[in-house]
Formats: sequence, C-alpha cells, structure tokens
Amino acid sequence: MPTRIKIDYKKLDIYEEKAMDKLMYPLVLSIPHSGKIFPQEFFSLTSLSLNELRTNEDLLVDELLSPLEKEGVASVKMNISRAFIDVNRDKIELDEKMFYDYPADKIIFENSRCRSGYGLIHRVTSSGKSIYAEPISYTEVQERIKNVYDVYHKHLNSLVNKCVQKFGFCLLLDCHSMPSKICSIMQDETKIDICLGDLFSQSCPTHISDVLREDLLKKGYAVLKNVPYSGAYTTFNYCQPRKKIYTLQLELNRSIYVDEQTFEPNAHFQKVQKDLCNAVLDLAKSLKA
Repeated sequence: MPTRIKIDYKKLDIYEEKAMDKLMYPLVLSIPHSGKIFPQEFFSLTSLSLNELRTNEDLLVDELLSPLEKEGVASVKMNISRAFIDVNRDKIELDEKMFYDYPADKIIFENSRCRSGYGLIHRVTSSGKSIYAEPISYTEVQERIKNVYDVYHKHLNSLVNKCVQKFGFCLLLDCHSMPSKICSIMQDETKIDICLGDLFSQSCPTHISDVLREDLLKKGYAVLKNVPYSGAYTTFNYCQPRKKIYTLQLELNRSIYVDEQTFEPNAHFQKVQKDLCNAVLDLAKSLKA
C-alpha cells in the first residue's frame, strides 16, 4: 500500500511579503524558488537527504535581493521548497505516472518540463535522482496546490494589482538562478553570467529591460536576453500588456556568487549582491521617473 501523508499546513510559514505597505516603485519582485522549508511529513515519501533535495533550489537568490526591502522594493517570496511544489509551473503540468490515484477521466497534459521531471511536482533532483520511492497521491498533491501554490499566487497577484492601482502599471521581475552547467553547454561557448527573459520581447518593452541589461553590462557582467531561458509560467501568465502589466525573468549563473557544492556564498557574493541590488534599484527608479 503506497504511503499516504496528511500535512498540517497551518504550521508552515508559506510565503513572505516585503515592503508591500510602502510600495514606493511600480516594480514587484517574485522569488519563487529560494524556499528551504519542507513539511516534516514529506520525508516519509523520500529517501533523499535534505542537501540532495536542495539541489533544485535557486540558491541564495532571496539573500542576494534582501537589501532591496529597506529601499522600498516590494517582493513576494515562497518559503516552501521547490522540490515540494513548483509555483513557477501551471497547475496542469503533472506527470500522471507519478500518481497511484490519478483520475481516469482527467486529461493528461505533457510538456518538456513534465517529461524531464520538473513539472509542478518534481520527479527528480537536478542530478537525476528520483525524489519519490513509490507513486504518490494525486489527492494529496491537490492539497499542496490549495495550501501552497494558490496561496502564493493569490498574494503575488494581489500585490501586482495594487501596484497597477497606485502607479498605472507594473513590472514583475521574476527572480531565479541557473546551474553553471547550463551556462557551459552552449555550443558557441558564449559566457553567460545573467539571462534576462522577456519571451522574445513579448512580455516587456525593450526600453524597460534594456535599463537593467545595460546597467549590468556596465558592471562587467555577461548578459544575454532569452538565452538559455526566455521565461516560464510567471513570465507568460502574469504578462498583460493591455493592462500595463509587464514581466521580465531574471536568471543568475550560480557560480558567480555561490559554491554550488556546499550551497555557501563564495568570495564574490557581496560584490554580486551590491551590483545586482543597485541595478534593480536603478531600474525601479527609472520606472517611477
């Protein structure tokens, strides 16, 4: 009989909102993948260690951006680990083979992320290790969606709308990190420190994204647009140009600020933090000008 779990979500600190009361700029940061919290009950479903599960995490992105709170830049951060549920996916991005009770009448949706094991519920770690020892409950995953996924997006959507009401428009900057190995497999061997994804100029006006891009270039970083990522769920689904809601995905090469083996800040962390926060703050000020 497959293991069943019942999680008390009231005990979990699901998300954090920062500087939303001040809301000094028409800029909102989404930090969906830096969470480190797992419900204790989850560990009965996996034999992997915490460090193995954390390899799917966007390491220290929340800490890199933390100084922006005192500058009045609003943000919503997910505290729950991405390996538990990935809030930068659509609810239907599920691999039905993961579940012992997947409804027979439920439409099967497959895309490249599901097939590779990184759908709404991750099947594998970044090193390819299976997270679950056996099939899990589809019904239990619906509880994850209700109590974690929906909660995060409810507050993020509310903050974006509040921003539009105050300023007439909003830029949602979706903040991530990418493994250095992703940045080293490009066929042309192009150096990549930072990627800005705007769905190939569909989600954000070029004159806005170029403010951040040019600032980071001047600081000495190798910045590419839409390579290797052009944007995912948040970038696509929150973008509403007719309502003047724009989105931009920020991806940082982890090797420029963190030791990817120990998860600890490297010698360049403070410089990257200062450069990144200054660039984002300059972007925020340019939007308000």
